[in-house]
Amino acid sequence: MPMRIDRREALLGLTSSVLLANRAHARFDQQAWSNSVFAHGVASGDPASDSVVLWTRITGLAEVSDVDWVVATDKALKNIVAHGVTSTSRARDFTVKVIPEGLPSGQRLFYQFRVGGVGSPIGRTQTLATGNLESLVLAVASCSNFPFGRFNGYQAIAEDPDIDIVVHLGDYIYEYSETGYGAEAGRRLGRIHEPRHETVTLEDYRRRHAQYKADPGSLAMHAAHPLIATWDDHESTNNPWSGGAQNHQPDEGAWPDRRSVSLRAYYEWMPVREPEVGQAPELRRGHFSFGDLASIVTVETRHMARAKQIEFSEHRDALTSPEAAAEFYETVVGAEDRKMISSSDRDFFEAALRQSKAQGQPWRIFLNQTILANVISPELSDPTFIESLPADDESVSSLVEGLTSLGALKLPANMDAWDGYPVARERLYEAAISAGVSDLLAVTGDTHVFWQNRLFDSRQQPMGLELGTSAITSPRGFSQLGQPATERFDQLTAEQNRSVDWVDGRNRGFIKLTLEHTHATADFVALSSIEDRRFTTEVVRSVDIRRDGDVIDYV
Repeated sequence: MPMRIDRREALLGLTSSVLLANRAHARFDQQAWSNSVFAHGVASGDPASDSVVLWTRITGLAEVSDVDWVVATDKALKNIVAHGVTSTSRARDFTVKVIPEGLPSGQRLFYQFRVGGVGSPIGRTQTLATGNLESLVLAVASCSNFPFGRFNGYQAIAEDPDIDIVVHLGDYIYEYSETGYGAEAGRRLGRIHEPRHETVTLEDYRRRHAQYKADPGSLAMHAAHPLIATWDDHESTNNPWSGGAQNHQPDEGAWPDRRSVSLRAYYEWMPVREPEVGQAPELRRGHFSFGDLASIVTVETRHMARAKQIEFSEHRDALTSPEAAAEFYETVVGAEDRKMISSSDRDFFEAALRQSKAQGQPWRIFLNQTILANVISPELSDPTFIESLPADDESVSSLVEGLTSLGALKLPANMDAWDGYPVARERLYEAAISAGVSDLLAVTGDTHVFWQNRLFDSRQQPMGLELGTSAITSPRGFSQLGQPATERFDQLTAEQNRSVDWVDGRNRGFIKLTLEHTHATADFVALSSIEDRRFTTEVVRSVDIRRDGDVIDYV
């Protein structure tokens, strides 16, 4: 049953939108969250117990300018707890980032920037609790591709007053040109990427971030809730690894240069803490502690250590039978030197889990970019799957042929995920076990699909659970199969994989995760439309998670 939301005034009293009892959502008034000087709104993120990053961008400046900022405990900005003056310039694309210190812990706060007598929209944020914390509500989001649709999922998150923090699992922007991925939808919806060519230079990435930030749903979400973000691949380009990327070509310059400018734009345009002095910008990781309730930890999986992705299509001669495929997977895919995270990140991960365990927190959340659970492609000889396929479609026939081959060989389809790095996954689990942890709760993005998974190590011992979120807008990779075939494919995936309880690739949306001391609830929230400005939301699945000692399991 869809959950009901009471009618109330719109968030912060700054917009004419209302939350309707039937969970319908009206178009947000963009002017409530931006103006000509603050065209990209305000945002906050990377909260600590006594500080938080505050962000904005000034439009229309030609030179350096001073910017005033203030933080208060009330939305009228009367009870001020921090204030100051900072500056911005063309050198950082006129973005502004401040980190006020000494803020009260575990409290919702309000903030505003001012320049030249003009005030920004008032944003809402909060610091992390240090003592007893009864509950924590997270919105889990991923994969917001501008041409494919409106950021209605962000708007729905903004309108939910229960949400404390938004965790974004990457693919916050996409790098493609107007003729690339999403071109047809972008032309139909009038959402053409800017710049129109693929992002390669610093200015390209800055313009792309600016376009995404100006979306009404994005403006609202960032003003309403603080963000904890980890990047995935498209913040730079598709499927990067430590020495290159699938979508980086020789005529696009040196890969380290492109990676460097993409990460520079990311730090400029996102409400995240800057790298420490002497720290490589590629090393983005974090540990966030929420009182006596939970820890969130994330590590870098794209640029620091990842080995190049293996393509099965390049090894057809070695994949002649299930037995040959098993040997190939063990010896080539499972080679000891195929890293996904650095040893430094693995140590950081273990230390964060050890600290959480010592503090008696019941929940350890792993912010994870790509699917962690082991997922083998399903065998597709099932008559109900074959009968549900669209007829006389060459692209569908080719796709099904490839999927059928992987299923017959019992190989995973997603080699960019942890399945492509089984030794690295085992080392991650070993670090958790060393910290006394076998109850990870991973939240994962990347696939544009909802997942309810179980985690097992190589000995098939339980390591926790995984909740995968669908996309804000990005479509499933093989949506051309049509809904009946897609639904049956998902059913077969769950039936044939011990690690998969449920998977749904039909819906776009996000996860609302509520944590309490003895249990958690994951609501998989789907959007009725990403093309219409008016839409509804529905909880298509609600899952309870209970704890029994050091074991967590679905109820």
